[in-house]
Amino acid sequence: MLVNLKEILAIAEKEKIAIGSFNTPNLESIQAVIGAAEELNVPVIIMHAEVHESMMPLRVIGKVMLQCARDAAVPVCVHLDHGEHLEYLAEALELGFTSVMYDGSALPYEENRDNTCTAVRMAKETGASLEAEIGTLGKREMGYQEEENEAQPEKIYTNPEDAEQFVKETGIDALACSFGTAHGLYLTKPKLDMHVLDEVRKRVDVPLVMHGGSGVSPEDYRTVIEKGIRKINYYTYMSKAGGEGVAEKITQCLKENRPVYYHDVAAWGTEAMKEDVKKALRVFSGM
Repeated sequence: MLVNLKEILAIAEKEKIAIGSFNTPNLESIQAVIGAAEELNVPVIIMHAEVHESMMPLRVIGKVMLQCARDAAVPVCVHLDHGEHLEYLAEALELGFTSVMYDGSALPYEENRDNTCTAVRMAKETGASLEAEIGTLGKREMGYQEEENEAQPEKIYTNPEDAEQFVKETGIDALACSFGTAHGLYLTKPKLDMHVLDEVRKRVDVPLVMHGGSGVSPEDYRTVIEKGIRKINYYTYMSKAGGEGVAEKITQCLKENRPVYYHDVAAWGTEAMKEDVKKALRVFSGM
């Protein structure tokens, strides 16, 4: 069942849970995420990030995502993740995405605000929802490091007063805030600044989103959900689980001198990713 972000986050707020939001740059990851959500009977969000365009064009994978969402037995939102250009948002909305994120977090406040206001108007024209971001994370979706920001993380955390003003001035449906997580693999355990999260929650009246959700401990997940996080973005560790599952099976085939077929590789990766997604969804849903 295809729904928009505002609708699916209303479910999260009512049940005091977080909705898992997973990047799905190929068919296998789409099947893994929706399959896991259907097995657990929980709503879910599938996403395509602009930075993944070189890996898989939006025009190709977007249509697949939308059809799989329509066919799903649970509510599924189809979301554009980290859209840095308004033209790319327009392309996703034209395809039928029910939610888009405009990411102007690296821009000066005024430019981010003005572009976000434009993005809100674009989304409303199609009945879609709009997520935006204040504060930036130390790594981007492809996992590269922003050394200057990593050295001074307090400079990239969300300013609660800016968040309050930003939400009021833009009319967004959800706010991504930065309080200690990062995209990609964690080299050390993430240190979450719960004070920042508490102060943002006090000042804004829209659902809050945590990016860089892969690799956070179950205890920290539960804490941020209690504090108002309603959407958790997750990708890197799911993809890693798929790769490790494939590697294990290929190693076994080589030891037994059996051929490796690509259709088996796809199935192995899908199943391994699905098991990792189920683990995450159980925590996000309080199971």
